Formats: sequence, structure tokens, C-alpha cells
Amino acid sequence: MSKVLICGGGVIGLCTATMLGRDGHCVTVLEADPAGQTMAAVDGWNSWERPGVAQFRQPHNLSSRFRMISDQELPGLTDDLLRTGCVWVDYLDSRSLPPAITDRAPRPGDEALRFVTGRRPIVEWAVAAMAQAAPNVTIRRGIRVRELITGASAIPGVPHVTGVRTTSGEEIRADLVIDAMGRRSPACEWIISAGSRSPIEEAEDSNFAYFTRYFSGHQRPRRMGRALTPMGLFSILTLDGDNDTWSITLYTSSKNKAMRALRDTATFHRVVSACPRQAHWLDGEPITPVLLMAGVIDRYRRFVVDGQPVITGFAAVGDAWACTNPSAGRGLSVGLLHAQVLRNVARRHIDDPEAFSREYDAETESQVGPFYRNQIAADRARIAEMNALEEGMPVPAPNPVMAKLLVASSQDADVLRGMIEIAMCVALPQDVIARPRVAAKLAELDGYPLSPDPNIIDRYRMAALLGG
Repeated sequence: MSKVLICGGGVIGLCTATMLGRDGHCVTVLEADPAGQTMAAVDGWNSWERPGVAQFRQPHNLSSRFRMISDQELPGLTDDLLRTGCVWVDYLDSRSLPPAITDRAPRPGDEALRFVTGRRPIVEWAVAAMAQAAPNVTIRRGIRVRELITGASAIPGVPHVTGVRTTSGEEIRADLVIDAMGRRSPACEWIISAGSRSPIEEAEDSNFAYFTRYFSGHQRPRRMGRALTPMGLFSILTLDGDNDTWSITLYTSSKNKAMRALRDTATFHRVVSACPRQAHWLDGEPITPVLLMAGVIDRYRRFVVDGQPVITGFAAVGDAWACTNPSAGRGLSVGLLHAQVLRNVARRHIDDPEAFSREYDAETESQVGPFYRNQIAADRARIAEMNALEEGMPVPAPNPVMAKLLVASSQDADVLRGMIEIAMCVALPQDVIARPRVAAKLAELDGYPLSPDPNIIDRYRMAALLGG
């Protein structure tokens, strides 16, 4: 079988390594951060340092799609996550359903929408332990890659990667080099330095700022609303965690300087307390200060330009390929889907670099690309809405179909399931709205005014909350 080199030992890099190792390939993972996982999973939150992952202690979520793929491709991982203290989440639990939904009968397939989740360090600890025990996988930490090594071209005029050179000068050869270095990946610079034309790269600051606080308690908060809820000038995200923990995140436009007051714990709590469906998530012991993250880049890369691969023997997976606003909690789930796509293409074409590059590009665009493009559209609409509200300007009209879908999901059990599937990366919006039951429900809302959520906090009340 082939030699595969994976640059990046985060969740997606290690899952990719495990899949390929179980297929019989000889896989080496190079991780720049020197420290391995802690001896016990629960210690990972306090003592495992991952400076290469800026969002290591920011909120993460594992969706239904993550569990579906891991149960299929990485059997045992769900049980490993549960043993580390991760928890089951069921958005169709009767206590979580909107009160207007009277049809509470279960449906075939409901079980598939349940998922297991936890904080990033705990999740990564379980994944690292799995990869460490996987056949044909070697993990080397504290190894930083400096550049790509190239050899004889598989396509005339196109560089072909045959390995990497580390910062210590070590040369490591491989039949396929995979970039799993996440948001900070320097792969485009490596590719250009290897003599290739530039890949397609689109990048922009999403202009969101995130304020997060973690809590602990003996009873997880009951979910009374959606995990992610727009509240006017900000959105609120509430996520279950492992080992009796959970998190609350407020995210807003980074251009709104007044919102920086949310770093103050009293101000943060005052604003959350004003959110009627989420205020009870404060009923726990705070275990962190308010954590700030900003400067998040939405980025997309494509390595086939004008129908021609810019390089062969190389593939990018997960956030190293495309990354977006993390508030939707889809990064790890879309990344695992991408890893599955890569493994499937490798089964067919790992010995044919040109065919591998072309098919991986095509399958990435068709299977994974829509999740990126839908999120980018949603991000742009939300930031435009936040900025208009701050400036006292008319708010841009929302996407009418998505607005109706949101309203209908609070009234109809089948539409609600479709919305959960969208949030959990199980289905795309365009597929859900094409379902006859959903289409009929949306048609009933034609011509009816869509009233704003009465719980939204207007700019005047927000100013009062921020000012104390």
C-alpha cells in the first residue's frame, strides 16, 4: 500500500489518518505542537496546551453528521467519547420541542439525529487515543514542516509532491501529502515555492467577535430554544459540554466597539439574563472568564484551476481547504465528511496522481462545497443585519425561504426535523425545502407577514444593558 504523510494532528488530521491506516496505508502524522495528550481526558481542559489551534478552548460541537460518519468509518469512537465524559444531545427530546408543536410522536430516523458532543480538548483527547492505537499510523509531535519536496511530474508542467522537508532539515517521503493544518495552513505558500501556479484562494474577515464563558453544574440546562438564536445586535449560542460543563457564546459585529464591554463578566451576565430562553444557562459555576476570539477568516481554496490541477501528490482537508464563521459549530462535522471523501477517492486513485487530484476536487466541490457556500451566504446576511441595526438603518430583507422555514419549524414537527437536519449537516437547505410536506407548509405562509421575534433586544435596550 501507499505511504501517506499528514501535516497536522488535530481532530480531522487524526481521523483521516485512522481511516487511511485501517485501509492498510502506511500513515505518518506530523504535528507542530510538541505536547501529546494528557494522561487523563478530563485533564486536557486545564493542562493540554495547543498553541497551534487558536480556537482550542473556544466552543465546538459534534453534530449528528459527525456521529453518523464516525460510527460508519471509525467504529468505537462514539463509545470512546462517552467514556471521556462527552454527552448525548437530542434536539427532539420532548422537553426541547417548541411549545406550538403539538405533534410529538416520534418518526422513523429520529434516533439518527441524536449526537454526542463535548469540549474540544476532551474530544481531541479521545480522537488522539484512537489514532495512537490505529494500525499503520505513526504520530510524531513537535515536528514542523518547512516546505514541500517535488519529483518527476505526473502531469507535464505540473509539480508533483513526493514528500516534505522539516525545519530541522529532515526529508520525509510519501506518495501523498495531506494538509490538515487547519485555518493557519501555509500550504499555498509552499505550493508556489514548489514552482506551481497559485491555487484559487478567497479570504475575508467575517467581522464577527465572539465572547464565551464556560460553566459547570450537576444538571445540564434544559434547552428552551435553538442552540443558535439571533437577538438583534448579537446572536447567542448555547452548547452542551462534557463532564457537567456547558458554554454560552455571544457573537456580534467586531465593528461595534460598544460590544467590547461583553468581556466584563457582569456585563456578559446582564446581557444573557435578558435572553428569556437562555438566561437559565447562567445557573452554574463559572469556570472561565469571558474568552474573546476575533479576526476569524472565512477562506476557501481550490487546487484545480481552469480544469488543470496546480499540483499533484497533495490534498487539503477540512479547514485547510475551507473554513468559515465557527458559530454554526459545523467545522468538525464538515471536516469529517471531507476526510471521508478523501479516503473514498484514495481507494480508487491513490496510485494515479492526476486522477486523484481531479476526482478529489470534483467530489469536494459537489459533496462538501455546498456547506461552505451556504454558511458564507448566511454569515454575510447576518453581519449586514447586525451592522444595519447598530447604525439605525433599515435591516436588509432576509432570505424569504429561510425566514419562512424558520417560522414553520416552530409550528410543524416535520419542518422542525428538516431544520435540525440542516443545523446538524445531515441535509442541505435546498434539499429540505424540496420535500413535499415542507414545501406545502411553506406555501401556507405565502403572503403572511413574518413578525420579528418579540424577544429580540433593540439597540436602545442593548445600550442600557452594556452600560449597566
